[in-house]
Amino acid sequence: VARRLSLRKHPECHSMAGGKAIEHLAQTGNRQQHTFRLPMQQYRNCDFSFSGLQNLVNKAIIQKEKEEGIQEGEILSCVKDIAAAVQHAVAVHIIQRTYRAMLFCIKNSILSSKNATLVVSGGVASNQYIRKGLQTLADANDFAFLCPPPRLCTDNGVMIAWNGMERLRAGLGVLHSTDGIRYEPK
Repeated sequence: VARRLSLRKHPECHSMAGGKAIEHLAQTGNRQQHTFRLPMQQYRNCDFSFSGLQNLVNKAIIQKEKEEGIQEGEILSCVKDIAAAVQHAVAVHIIQRTYRAMLFCIKNSILSSKNATLVVSGGVASNQYIRKGLQTLADANDFAFLCPPPRLCTDNGVMIAWNGMERLRAGLGVLHSTDGIRYEPK
């Protein structure tokens, strides 16, 4: 969404990653100016998907570009409102699906209702709006809530690669032999 809204060209967001730019603009946007249907409402499972939401947002952006008479790549006047609406829809989708997962785990005795903990990490955990929503969900269901500080909530791929490098350095069963293996950080 950030790429489609050309947020790199926005004066407040030129040096921010996409998710951070959406969060920043959403703080002063009005999420009620745009309503995006939540993804996968017809499925009663715990799966996440954002492709349907992305399609709806893209159609809304195209419509707004036509209304404002601007080309793709130019900044819409309502960019903050779109950011707020998208962030809200993503947060509600994540919260709903997480709630279903919590109920499933308790019902199937995967988690004890005592000492149950919701752990949130990765890039999405750096978003304060989503984090607060998940904190509220955990509190309302008597789950402990664990979330690293935002500076440690980086892309999961980076965390997985880092874990692999540390295991490799410590010789913890990643490979039987590291001869001939080269790894370089980007």
